[in-house]
Amino acid sequence: MTIARGGANCQRRLLSCDAVKHFRAVTICLVITLLGCRGQRKKVIAVVPKATSHLFWVSIHDGAAAAGNDFGVEVDWNGPATETDYSRQIQIVDSMIARRVDGLALAAQDRTALDNSLDRAARQGIPVTVFDSGVDSTNYMTFVATNNYEAGQMAARKLAELLHGKGSIAMVLHVPGSNSTMDRERGFEETIAKEFPRIQIVQKLYGMSDRSKAMAAAENILTAHPNLDGIFASTEPSSTGTSLALKSRHVNGKIRFVAFDATDSMIQDLKEGTIDALVAQDPFRIGYKAVETLVDKLHGKTPLKRIDLSAHVIVKSDLEKPEIKLLLNPDVKRYLN
Repeated sequence: MTIARGGANCQRRLLSCDAVKHFRAVTICLVITLLGCRGQRKKVIAVVPKATSHLFWVSIHDGAAAAGNDFGVEVDWNGPATETDYSRQIQIVDSMIARRVDGLALAAQDRTALDNSLDRAARQGIPVTVFDSGVDSTNYMTFVATNNYEAGQMAARKLAELLHGKGSIAMVLHVPGSNSTMDRERGFEETIAKEFPRIQIVQKLYGMSDRSKAMAAAENILTAHPNLDGIFASTEPSSTGTSLALKSRHVNGKIRFVAFDATDSMIQDLKEGTIDALVAQDPFRIGYKAVETLVDKLHGKTPLKRIDLSAHVIVKSDLEKPEIKLLLNPDVKRYLN
């Protein structure tokens, strides 16, 4: 009986050892699986625009999402509702850094407001691509944008051509502190001053990234200068507001107008003659390139420090060209669902 009991105990111990071994084997497999899943986690690229409401930023979102789809990364898009909500943009950028995203692309509303955030990202080893609008800080990897100074020059030369090199003009500006728009406004002013001495800029007012404020600014200009020959607006909200002012005063078609960016309503105004020419960017490509540079960095490549993209001057007769159709009508919903 004692022998039998000993044999049974031994058998139970053997079974217990087998169970422990099985448990350990299952645990090891589970750990390996979890580590494998972690290793295969998609990299997260945070993209923070100046705002989310205008078509320009929607098109940039589409380009960023397309790059995320092509390169197998997750694009986390988040931005303030308006381009003048500086504190909200700082809050969003800081939250992305706190999450330790794998890469950060941002369009700065103000050239110095994000300096502390960029310093923090650098300390944490998060690569940063600045797109559309530059910063004073040097703590970023790449800058991707339209060559805005050149775009301003294009606008100046087109308006001068429309005015045969002489006349009085005005400018509806964007907001103070925005590097991208300040560059194109400076390019416009300096080109007029240097190349067209018979054209005088008689007034400049800010539209503050708001269509209604831009309309009011343009109306004030038209009131102060009833014999104005031409006008340049440096962004989409400034351009849209200026168009509304010209139509409300029934001077559309009489005052030569070069607008910047391109929305459906602006394209319609170009067709109808309120706008004489558009200077259009390629926001889809800006968004795509911003994400692509960060993916390259994560794969051990060294992107260029600066990537300049050219703008396009578009007149009514250009609208039927295939390349212009593609530029003006990106499929903004294709990658966003």
